[in-house]
Amino acid sequence: MTTRDIDESVTAELDRLRGSIDNIDAAVVHMLAERFKCTQQVGRLKAQHQLPPADPAREARQIARLRELAESAKLDPAFAEKLLNFIIAEVIRHHEQLASDPVAGEEAARDGSEADS
Repeated sequence: MTTRDIDESVTAELDRLRGSIDNIDAAVVHMLAERFKCTQQVGRLKAQHQLPPADPAREARQIARLRELAESAKLDPAFAEKLLNFIIAEVIRHHEQLASDPVAGEEAARDGSEADS
């Protein structure tokens, strides 16, 4: 079956749904950018006070919290945990960068590439 063979109503519904997906993807990107701005501030504060880049206790609490949220939203908790672990790893990397090289960390902040656990 080719695209030409698909009923116009089906094509219209696909376009509508895909438009919604595109809008949601844009919202996710903007929310992550806001989150990353906050974690950049966390990283600077940690660096200023010689605090460790990682906080395993907070990370564990966040993972448990996100798994509960995922379950209540009917989203696979394992997927939500994988996503948060990816974000946490990136946050820690940036916090380590800030701790060892504050100038490089500031450049990362201007690029908007942060996330906190």
